Amino acid sequence: MALSASNASAQAIWKWRDRDGHLQVSDRAPPVDVPDKDILQRPGAARGVTVSASAPLDAGTDALIPAPGASAPSTDRELEARKRKLLADQAAQKQAKESADKERTASVKAENCRRARNQLKTLESGVRISRPNEQGEREVLDDQGREQETQRARDLVNSNCN
Repeated sequence: MALSASNASAQAIWKWRDRDGHLQVSDRAPPVDVPDKDILQRPGAARGVTVSASAPLDAGTDALIPAPGASAPSTDRELEARKRKLLADQAAQKQAKESADKERTASVKAENCRRARNQLKTLESGVRISRPNEQGEREVLDDQGREQETQRARDLVNSNCN
């Protein structure tokens, strides 16, 4: 009875290599774009089986009978250890990516803060500022335009520097 329970769990394992060459292990079938040559194990295939000339065939099926000394439990432990290592590696990669994204966002925000502060300092200094209009001509900011630009620069400083 114990053997039938272990065979039932063993029958639900698929192993294949993805297009990048990484070994994939799952209880679900691989995607349809995986060629048959890359599928290493299908459900129902015997696990922990060694192929040798002395390994007889079962008369009723084409499945190999495990050779003496082949132990499914050690294979299970090795497989579980590989799964845990793969999951840990994936979690570490995800965390590193998130950390790099946070650093990049913080760097962009700091640069935006620096630029907004410089713009605000220039606007508050009273120096004449010109900008191109819709026709591409230079126009000097009047008091109202300067006040609008100053307020916009203050809003940028508040949103990027806090």
